[in-house]
Amino acid sequence: MNKKTSLYQNHLEAKAKMVDFHGWDMPINYGSQIEEHHAVRQGCGIFDVSHMTILDFEGSESELFIRKLIANDVRKLQENYSGLYSAMLNDKGFVIDDLIAYRMDKGFRLVVNCATRGEDLKWISARAKEYEVNMLERDDLSMVAIQGPQSPNVLKNFPAPIDFLKEKKRQQGIFQDDIFAAKTGYTGELGFEVILPNEKAIDLWNIAISEGAKPIGLAARDTLRLEAGMNLYGFEMDETISPFECNMGWTVCWQDEQRDFFGKESLIKQKESNDLKELVGIITDEKVILRQGQKIHLEKENHARGVVTSGTYSPSLKMPIALARLPKSDSTSCFAEIRGKRVKAIIGSPKFIKEGKVIFKEKV
Repeated sequence: MNKKTSLYQNHLEAKAKMVDFHGWDMPINYGSQIEEHHAVRQGCGIFDVSHMTILDFEGSESELFIRKLIANDVRKLQENYSGLYSAMLNDKGFVIDDLIAYRMDKGFRLVVNCATRGEDLKWISARAKEYEVNMLERDDLSMVAIQGPQSPNVLKNFPAPIDFLKEKKRQQGIFQDDIFAAKTGYTGELGFEVILPNEKAIDLWNIAISEGAKPIGLAARDTLRLEAGMNLYGFEMDETISPFECNMGWTVCWQDEQRDFFGKESLIKQKESNDLKELVGIITDEKVILRQGQKIHLEKENHARGVVTSGTYSPSLKMPIALARLPKSDSTSCFAEIRGKRVKAIIGSPKFIKEGKVIFKEKV
């Protein structure tokens, strides 16, 4: 039997189409993926993301351990409830998972993917044994994302100061009355993610809906994140991909040369190899759908040298878009191989939309 979030009954009452998502019963849509996509870009959407795994770390060596565990450096977090994006690497310097790490008043909180939960817990538990640190998986908490330009207005009547976050920087957060909220998200829009006790999640959901938020399923979440150029584990990255090949090189912190972290030695060798591919955005005006796994041929080359990692029809741009991993070159266009046919595409930045505006830039 699949797991159910605290909001399962709310999804059924909203007439969601439920699907199996890595062992969870989750809403794929509430009738129209396209309408849900536009609701977030133009107004406000609310997502149940309680299937994400929340891990709290406490103990005298919790900071020492987290600085070793992930490639970014949590010592950069000067204030409690602030967070940073990072990769967790294996010994070969490839991505076990991507996550957000938050500094809490008694330690740290990691929010990791549900699809990688099992491997994450094995990896972390094995390495935590050498440190004075306790890890607690927070099954008692739910996680809800409120995204879109109207999200601050939607939450102004919620009995927690989430509305104050609009004055904060991205990934800064607050904690009050067992409710943790941070200014972050996965859609490229202004928004917040709220982690709160399961019994309070239903209240938050109902208040947001009554204030105008639309429930958003996994399908629209994926088109939104792809337009925003956000990675999806198993697509843009996995345990064979370097953070330098999935636009996560900026999250690796080298400032403290004395700090060691898992995968560091291998990562240094990767930088020196100069043989890494890059993640780019591609667009085409052909009537096709770009999909994960399709081969990419660089212009004027006969053999495939790249691959689509994620692709979709962009509801905002009204054209096919994709993220693709290609060898570094001066090519400004490429050909996607779709059912034996080569479709020309323009190469550009791996981000298409930010806060409702088109930010895709063609390579020159």
